[in-house]
Amino acid sequence: MPRFLIIEDDTQNARFLAEGMRELQAEVCVCHDGMEGLTQAVTGHWEAIVLDRMLPDGFDGLKILQALRGMGNTTPVLVLSALSTTDERVRCLKAGCDDYLTKPFAFSELHARLEALLRRVHTPAPIPMLEVADLRLNLLSRYAERGGTTLQLQPREFRLLAFLARHVDQTVTRTMLLESVWDYRFDPQTNVIDVHISRLRNKVDKGFNPPLIHTVRGVGYCLSTTAPTA
Repeated sequence: MPRFLIIEDDTQNARFLAEGMRELQAEVCVCHDGMEGLTQAVTGHWEAIVLDRMLPDGFDGLKILQALRGMGNTTPVLVLSALSTTDERVRCLKAGCDDYLTKPFAFSELHARLEALLRRVHTPAPIPMLEVADLRLNLLSRYAERGGTTLQLQPREFRLLAFLARHVDQTVTRTMLLESVWDYRFDPQTNVIDVHISRLRNKVDKGFNPPLIHTVRGVGYCLSTTAPTA
């Protein structure tokens, strides 16, 4: 039975979520404030966390997310928010959330997104190690290094780099990245890919030779020891 943690101060919305999940045979824990939610998130074992972005008492969803990722907690987090701006979506994605859903929402969509997160978590990694030149990724421990130097990657950055490494010397399109790294089946019309690629370049290529992450203008990106021809 999957176990979900819901951190939501709106009691009516929390009840709606919990009842919907329980009808699907899930075990659910509901917390109505940030501190209690963070404690449960850290001490419990959850398949995924549904986290309200705006919580009272100055300890909101973004702070909880940052605290979790700062502790190395990689439990998938779906953020619910009434804030629908691109900047807000990017802020939460950069903080380490795995998906973002704006209110009001349909429970069927939330359920589908949670299923997508669980598929990703439970998909076995048949290849434990990926190597491209002096870049090495351990898919089991989610450890990355280049030239013997540990790369401090956020969960989404590791997933993006692993996807590029699985397609070494191949051009991957933005649509492929949105579907495989963000589980999106649509273009959110944000610069989320560019932001993550930029951060990844700083960590993977800065101070190393040769550069491995290349832009394929108008198409996407490529991980290779040589720049793709125009």
